[in-house]
Amino acid sequence: MPSLNANGIRIAFDTAGDPKAVPLLLISGLGLQLTAWPDEFVEGLVELGFYVIRFDNRDSGLSTKFEHAGTPSLTLAWLKSVLRLPSSPPYRLEDMADDAIGVLSALGVARAHIVGISMGGMVGQLMAARFPARVLSLTSIMSSSGRRGLPGPTQAARRALLRRPRGWNGAGDIDSAVDYNVQLLQAIGSPAYPTPEKHLRRRVARALRRNCCPGGVVRQMLAVTACGDRTPQLQTIAAPTLVIHGAADPLVPPACGVDTAQAIPGARLEVIEGMGHDLPAQLLERLLALIDAHAHGKMAPDSTPRLFVKQ
Repeated sequence: MPSLNANGIRIAFDTAGDPKAVPLLLISGLGLQLTAWPDEFVEGLVELGFYVIRFDNRDSGLSTKFEHAGTPSLTLAWLKSVLRLPSSPPYRLEDMADDAIGVLSALGVARAHIVGISMGGMVGQLMAARFPARVLSLTSIMSSSGRRGLPGPTQAARRALLRRPRGWNGAGDIDSAVDYNVQLLQAIGSPAYPTPEKHLRRRVARALRRNCCPGGVVRQMLAVTACGDRTPQLQTIAAPTLVIHGAADPLVPPACGVDTAQAIPGARLEVIEGMGHDLPAQLLERLLALIDAHAHGKMAPDSTPRLFVKQ
């Protein structure tokens, strides 16, 4: 896996398609590696004429880890957020946006379409707000503005997220880690488009063999918590923006997507019925069509939800 130096750290990356084609940068979510993007999705983007760039966020995959910063307390970070007390995370989402810009610069890409999922959507939002000249368009998938008062995860999703595999310390019982991740993915996945358990197990095992950094997940989560409300930044975004959200998302409820689209001038909102917090194979064709139309300016910008109903 190739890597590059950007923003003072080492970042693993991968590209697909013709380097002379229009660049499109994919930004992964919390704790996810670049390999989390389905191969069929990446191949579909290439077939649509994009030069696809993926990378491992800091503290995940094969990119630089911040183990020297230790594993922060999420409970303490949450309390500080509620009480509006200052916090000192090892890094911020702004740093991760700088990483992404650094990847583009290292690859000689002046401007790119940005597609981010969950935390990656937040990073993409900050890229579009802080580096408008570098962003051709923004697609924010199952993400949020971070505004106070928005609904949080369902109780079931919260329990699945906070539960820890028995005896797992990042280098021990791999079977427990696979079980934990599969159960988490099942808890937050799309109820109308379930992924077979054997496929989830194969995907999770492959990811854990590539890399596992539990502390990195916590540090990324702290960066999200410390970022707070991004509404003022979202209101400055000038890039054409598409917000995609699942109507059945139990981790980041659809109200978060609606709020994101309302905050970004001219953004278009696409709500997909039956979709949770994942990219199920059954919806990849629909997602590719949306991104293709958006990137090529074939979508009339508005903030009216277009509900995709399962046929």
